[in-house]
Amino acid sequence: MNSKPQLSFWQIWNMCFGFLGIQFGFALQNANASRIFETLGASMEAVPGLWIAAPLTGLLVQPVIGYLSDRTWTRWGRRRPFFMIGAVLTTLALLVMPNSPTLWIAAGTLWVLDASINVSMEPFRAFVGDQLAPRQRPTGYAMQSFFIGVGAIVASLLPFLLAHWGVANTAAPGEVPDTVRYAFYFGAAVLLAAIAWTVFSTREYSPAELAAFDDAEPATGHRAAAAGGAPSWSQAGAWLLLGVALAALIAWRDGDRMLYVLAGLCAAYGVLLALARVLPGTHMLATIVGDLRAMPLTMRRLAWVQFFSWFALFAMWIYTTAAVAGTHFGSTDPQSAAYNEGANWVGVLFGAYNGFAALAALVIPRMVRALGLRWSHLLNLWLGGLGLVSLMFIGDPKWLLLSMVGVGFAWASILSLPYALLSDSVPSTKMGVYMGIFNFFIVIPQLVAASALGFALRAWLGGVPMHVLVLGGCSLFVAGLCVLRVPSRPEVV
Repeated sequence: MNSKPQLSFWQIWNMCFGFLGIQFGFALQNANASRIFETLGASMEAVPGLWIAAPLTGLLVQPVIGYLSDRTWTRWGRRRPFFMIGAVLTTLALLVMPNSPTLWIAAGTLWVLDASINVSMEPFRAFVGDQLAPRQRPTGYAMQSFFIGVGAIVASLLPFLLAHWGVANTAAPGEVPDTVRYAFYFGAAVLLAAIAWTVFSTREYSPAELAAFDDAEPATGHRAAAAGGAPSWSQAGAWLLLGVALAALIAWRDGDRMLYVLAGLCAAYGVLLALARVLPGTHMLATIVGDLRAMPLTMRRLAWVQFFSWFALFAMWIYTTAAVAGTHFGSTDPQSAAYNEGANWVGVLFGAYNGFAALAALVIPRMVRALGLRWSHLLNLWLGGLGLVSLMFIGDPKWLLLSMVGVGFAWASILSLPYALLSDSVPSTKMGVYMGIFNFFIVIPQLVAASALGFALRAWLGGVPMHVLVLGGCSLFVAGLCVLRVPSRPEVV
């Protein structure tokens, strides 16, 4: 069996360039969705519920796209057709969202926008695993992190820069400012062009070629999906009963309605197991459930790292605008000039942490060679935790840029090192579906955050958004500790 040939710097550059566009859309969504929702009348407590579209669409879309792309082969390859389909749909959603006339249209457009981004993004993760030999995969994922950083810098800074150039940064009540609208238009063009560059400048190995390489199966082996066995009725019933019991408890205690999402997740998993039990083993749903139940040990341990990492990130994306505007600019009114000045500064901060992430992406491969994958990831996560916690103790908003250094290193690490660990532990024929299943451990913590943070903010955190960011910092510290449980080499149980 042959090893995959080493790709040149520019070949890796071209295959990852599309992530520049994907991150343009992702960063515009992260930095401005809360602003758009509040402008259209959403209360601060309702914002997490509106954001639930983002993780839920990823939960549904990514494993399906991964499964389908594993089984696709056309004259354009197996992953690239999905790149372009997602790019076109994302472009259309970016044009619509800042022009939404009502809150509910904006929320619905976020569903379409996030689903479309996921259609393009999921195959990009598997694309690196397909194209690169194991020794080059950390470099490939770091290159993706670099483009994520560069794209997010420009996208996050756009409203601030447009305001500096004289574009109106305020609007009539219920209308999105021109700075935000024009930023979305520019982002749509960049996204489509960047993904098209990758599609037309790269090639893919055919399934037969991939099967002939020596990394087609992990060196330590992998349990076949069938080894997980069909789920039992008792397992399906237990999860369904847990979901119903949680919903009843929330209703009895008159709990926050967003907590029903957690109950729904448990019940939905029970239904999923029941369907996998009755469907033929070759059915897509049964196959995905079988692969989920047969995850290698590395992936199981990484799930906890991902949970606490993405819980922290989602808390940051939702509440940084309100936290900085309220704490550092003294306004909680989305229509005020002070609030919008604070919101623009958050765009600068988000651009800064993505800029530091781009620089960190150049450092991380060397860090890995010196410390190894696990210790490098732990160090970067703890730098991010310190960065989030420090936001509460810095008085001058300009010095918040220093906090973003730690956040940037954590972000670059989260986007690269877990995937480097994961891609070496799964077979090439299931690279797409396992990258999609791995997204569960990104999406579930975001759903937990969207469900519970509004309740926690009122009940335990004194209604102070800055306290949510401190909670996010603590979550990154826990994620770092969980890294130590991940096997240093791919293993199975």
